[in-house]
Amino acid sequence: MYTILHNSRCGKSREAMKVLEDSGKEFEVREYLKEPLTKQELQAILSKLKLKPIELIRTNEDEWKTNFKGKDLSDDEVLDAMVQFPKLIQRPVVFDDKNGVVGRPKELVEEFIK
Repeated sequence: MYTILHNSRCGKSREAMKVLEDSGKEFEVREYLKEPLTKQELQAILSKLKLKPIELIRTNEDEWKTNFKGKDLSDDEVLDAMVQFPKLIQRPVVFDDKNGVVGRPKELVEEFIK
């Protein structure tokens, strides 16, 4: 079973959702802006993605520029920022119980779910 971290207002996220829908594979949707992730959930997802916390940050978001840009943050502090401001999390993210991918472009999702 796959999970997608989805933001319905994001075109790339909608594209990844369509890939999953068209695949016929089972998946669940986590609208992470409406149902924020815990720090532990983020750590587990990052482990599946094989990424460091900073690599999952949308650094062009106002929240990042205003509160964190230019600061030397630990991984733990970056995780706290994503918990406090879920909008900072890259999207879409698709994962299963072992691996995952940031789904931009959508072809990354297509390859991942093969």
